[in-house]
Amino acid sequence: MTHELKKIVAAYQEAKTKKLGAVLATVVALDGSSYRRPGVRMLILENGDSIGAVSGGCVEKEIIKQSLTVFKTKTPKVIVYDGRYRLGCEGILYVLLESFHPNDSWITAFWKAVKSRSSITIKSYYQKSHGENAAFGSLFYFDDTKYPLTKENPGTTDTLCYEQQLPPCFKLLILGAEHDAVQLSAFAALAGWEVVVVSNPREEKSLADFPGASKMIQAEPEDFQPAVDQQTAVVLMTHSFVKDLQFLIGLRNENPIYLGVLGPAKRREQLFNELLERYPMLEESFLDGVHGPAGLHIGAETPQEIALSILSEILSVSNGKTPIPLKEKTGSIHN
Repeated sequence: MTHELKKIVAAYQEAKTKKLGAVLATVVALDGSSYRRPGVRMLILENGDSIGAVSGGCVEKEIIKQSLTVFKTKTPKVIVYDGRYRLGCEGILYVLLESFHPNDSWITAFWKAVKSRSSITIKSYYQKSHGENAAFGSLFYFDDTKYPLTKENPGTTDTLCYEQQLPPCFKLLILGAEHDAVQLSAFAALAGWEVVVVSNPREEKSLADFPGASKMIQAEPEDFQPAVDQQTAVVLMTHSFVKDLQFLIGLRNENPIYLGVLGPAKRREQLFNELLERYPMLEESFLDGVHGPAGLHIGAETPQEIALSILSEILSVSNGKTPIPLKEKTGSIHN
């Protein structure tokens, strides 16, 4: 959800230059089931435009309508949307609406947290009933420092608090710059991931060649210094055995949440053998954590389908899920 908040803040900054007011909508509670879970947000601008979504599309019209009073009075409110009779999901949504006009220090602290890949804490105060209340509102914490959206601190003994921890944006590190890397970059960007592409300086590629990528690093494999964390997935797809081996050597002491290698199982075993010959004391857990061939077995053939296969495996691994058809899952879809 961090990537959605990034879009909201960027849209607000653009709207501010046009002197447009904004209202932030946050789903703070849910009874039953819904298309999205608590913590999703959307921004409504004074001209009626909106950024983001909190459901499959039915709730948004009502939120925009209800936001008109917040634009007028500046008083936060909660709306209760009962989807049991209007939506396919049998749930009741509680949505907090509040003026969104963060000051410059808030904006600076937010982008600093994004750049440093720090977690963000948000506390939203509300009641599970329809109505306005000056005590409603949200507090943002960047590096443990409190940044309210309004001048007054929200919350009283009568309000509930929805607390959310937003991790850094999920990052995909693509090692390779061939056509299939272009497709993987585009699909990952659509998912809201932060995409970084590493290419060989002699390949004459630029960031413009990779739709959706936020950064390109041009470096030889032996010179590349990876920066990964538990919110980073790495896919090795140079189509060169030597380069793949050099990148694996550079990654041997790293611990990304996912490490995938393109190519058949035979090629993977050859890479492992070469790696072990050079580093016989290499931790077995590193090799066990390599996903090769990268991707799920869904019959993918084209570069686009292969990209979907790889992204699906990354999601399943990072979320700790074994892929199954949803019709075979018992209980609710979401945890």
